[in-house]
Amino acid sequence: MDRQAVQKRFGIVGQSSGIRQALDRVRQVASTEITVLVQGESGVGKELFAQAIHELSQRRHKPMLIMNCGAIPEGLIESELFGAEKGAYTGAVERRSGYFEEADGGTIFLDEIGEMPLTAQVRLLRVLETGEFNRVGSTNILRSDVRVVAATNKDLATEVEAGRFREDLYYRLSTVILHVPPLRERREDILPIFEHFQHRFGQRYNSSAPGLDLSAKELLLRYRWPGNIRELRNVAEQTVVLLRGSTVSAEDLRPYLRGVNSPGGGLGLVLLGGKSAADEEGGARERELIYRALLELRGEVKELKDQIATLVAAARGSAPMQDPGRLLVMHENDTHRPDFSRPADSFIEDAPYEFDAESDDVSSLIEGDVVEAVDALPTLEDAERDLILTALKRFDNNRRQTAEALGISERTLYRKIKDMEEAEHAS
Repeated sequence: MDRQAVQKRFGIVGQSSGIRQALDRVRQVASTEITVLVQGESGVGKELFAQAIHELSQRRHKPMLIMNCGAIPEGLIESELFGAEKGAYTGAVERRSGYFEEADGGTIFLDEIGEMPLTAQVRLLRVLETGEFNRVGSTNILRSDVRVVAATNKDLATEVEAGRFREDLYYRLSTVILHVPPLRERREDILPIFEHFQHRFGQRYNSSAPGLDLSAKELLLRYRWPGNIRELRNVAEQTVVLLRGSTVSAEDLRPYLRGVNSPGGGLGLVLLGGKSAADEEGGARERELIYRALLELRGEVKELKDQIATLVAAARGSAPMQDPGRLLVMHENDTHRPDFSRPADSFIEDAPYEFDAESDDVSSLIEGDVVEAVDALPTLEDAERDLILTALKRFDNNRRQTAEALGISERTLYRKIKDMEEAEHAS
């Protein structure tokens, strides 16, 4: 069976090089008895490739059983795999067979194999090596002829180094590794897959699938798809069920893309450039940190300008002191800053960034009682120093009132004053 026929039979859409290589590997190994490890991120469709391996093998007339190792409690996973005798554990009221008995002659697909506990890994290795096992609570040796296809979204080599996965089992499972690329590495497949799902759901719900205008297509291509095919499928289903009209725009799609409309701005998109996947992954974290730092700096600069303008007005006696809660520069608990705890593969807006000058509001800094015009913004350190001195002067060196006005603790204020004094002595 050629590649196109395999794709049509199992619903694997895409013409990217990564998908073609994965399909060619399926066709190579399907007719053998070799153990296959399918690697890929969550949601890329690893089960589809396992199904194709089984259906194209000599075992296709026997069952293929699927077990998610991460969804079964640690204490029950061995009995699920190998069966259990009556009374082997609390609740075992009768003898029951396990996956290896029921799939005799067929295939077992062990999804999320990296979540399997070490005790079960020992028994799995034995049955892979010898074909022999025994039910939990029994010493009778049973035999089973089963082909194992495993899948994981983890780097098992790293798990071995960390002691969470047995090295011997890793080598036994990884005889052949089949890598399914994430959606962000196969941009050319995004629109065909989306339209494929739209057509499928249109038939299921007896509804016409709306088309995509240029802005919607661009948005789909720019989005990073952290949930891969699973997320793309959900978005396509929502467009068919929830959207009315014959055409879908980018604004129609935004509410369904994770993070695009979240508080804090457009941190939901990334432009997938023309670089290779390896290059993109290698510099992704560095680029993201730079963009986030720019976003944070822009917010701080604007807030700082507003604060200085307010203090200038207050010093001239023309305006009341700004609400201390808005003194963002000194805040210890700032809720407006970007969340830097998000993972590196989180999403960011990749678009040309332009700072707003906004120089009409502020063109001066405070230094004692003198307002001097400057051509450039001060450093944050200088602005902080001037802000503290101005507040101290306003409250006649009452540090408690100064700390309250600046929105910081007295301890923090004392520390900053001490730092300022040491800096002056050093100079």
